Amino acid sequence: MMADAAKKMETKFSKIRNSADFNVAGDNIVDIAEFTVEKYEFRNGTTLSAETRERALAEITEVLWQRVEQLRARRQQVLADMFNAAEATLNDVVSQRK
Repeated sequence: MMADAAKKMETKFSKIRNSADFNVAGDNIVDIAEFTVEKYEFRNGTTLSAETRERALAEITEVLWQRVEQLRARRQQVLADMFNAAEATLNDVVSQRK
């Protein structure tokens, strides 16, 4: 019985449309990484070596994807909080009818 309820909840959860397009986030991450390197070079009047540039882009990209993963986890928590708030409100409404 609990397993059915959990599966049903999971199904409902998966039907909630994603409010963020993570493909766009990925494109933005590449743009941000490249802009950051170019800004560094402009501000410091230098050109990074190909090796340093490649390593910087890879590490910046990794850090920014970690932020995206944090956002995904936070979104899941917010959705769970919304389901709990909806359930608590429903319970309040039903208990007031008694």
